[in-house]
Amino acid sequence: MTILTETADGPLVLSPDQVEALGKALDELRDRVVADLGERDREYIYSIIKAQRGFEIAGRGLMYLGFLPPVWLAAVAALSVSKILDNMEIGHNVMHGQYDWMREPDLNSREFEWDTVCPADQWRHSHNYMHHTYTNIHGRDRDIGYGVLRIDEAQEWNPARLGNPVFAFGLMMLFEWGVMLHDLEVENIVRGKRSWPEVKRLLAGQWRKAGRQVLKDYVVFPLLSGPLFLSTLAGNATANVVRNIWAYSIIFCGHFPSGVQTFTEEETAEETRGEWYVRQMLGSANITGSRLFHIMSGNLSHQIEHHLFPDLPANRYPEMAPEVRELCREYGLPYNTGPLGKQIGSVWAKIVKLALPPALHRSRLASFLPAALRMDPAPGVIVMRQRKATEVGV
Repeated sequence: MTILTETADGPLVLSPDQVEALGKALDELRDRVVADLGERDREYIYSIIKAQRGFEIAGRGLMYLGFLPPVWLAAVAALSVSKILDNMEIGHNVMHGQYDWMREPDLNSREFEWDTVCPADQWRHSHNYMHHTYTNIHGRDRDIGYGVLRIDEAQEWNPARLGNPVFAFGLMMLFEWGVMLHDLEVENIVRGKRSWPEVKRLLAGQWRKAGRQVLKDYVVFPLLSGPLFLSTLAGNATANVVRNIWAYSIIFCGHFPSGVQTFTEEETAEETRGEWYVRQMLGSANITGSRLFHIMSGNLSHQIEHHLFPDLPANRYPEMAPEVRELCREYGLPYNTGPLGKQIGSVWAKIVKLALPPALHRSRLASFLPAALRMDPAPGVIVMRQRKATEVGV
């Protein structure tokens, strides 16, 4: 195949040989990291677990002095950090199998259960399998909009989409419940595409897990605090909301800011290993920040690296990122990254503009819209294949 290069105003075209060479380079990077896994990775995850447990004990203990406003705030802060660490740097990563090589029962991806209402087994199916296999493929990856939002131009607009910002805000505040319902595929139940036995099994699992979480946070611990029942109840609820807002923000910044691509099933049919890698790189975005910020995000601030290597320990992503970024530069691919404010602002701008009728962006009214809400065209990337050329927009 003829190898074309990037032009100032045209698309980039990669040949099959280039795509496979890129895939080989990423495989080699992965192999080097796997060969180096050992004691420092073990020490890292146990240090995070120790910190998480310490924050939880501190948060639960401080609730007994919750009648003092500063102490109540400290209790909520500690409990919020505990839940964030449990869900993002421990639970999410452990359930990806990142620490299965340690052969530790408490870190087994198939046995681990986390501090949230979503059953671990349902999350592993909807996230580990469906999302990471079919990343950003319309009709396969339900993380595109989570069955609630219009988050991509390829999704059909209808009047209900005017509620996009409201739906997004609700999802953010109740994110753990949205994650719980994700594998249920409510829209497919409405369309009659799911059998009742399958739905019944999922509902039973959700009822058991959510019941335990509600009992723990909203009954048992508040009761244990005696006369401070309401104070502890409010503190636990606030910590859950803080965790929900944080998890939503980090996850949406990794998947939906400006420049992230989506794909069709036709474009990704008979996909090679190299093409899968390219799709992950084009369909993800990073967030810059400090080491503490990366830990609190579960290193999902390195979403590009996570989508390339979901089963490698996430603490390795920061050291892998420079090499991934250099490969993007070498092959002319975008490496979508930026500070949290920029990325989350881009996400919310997209949520607002995609709530509006597409015709509005093609009319004269568009000139009166803020720049962030205009549907500006973007350059493209073409992955050349042996069978056909596939074009997707950056």
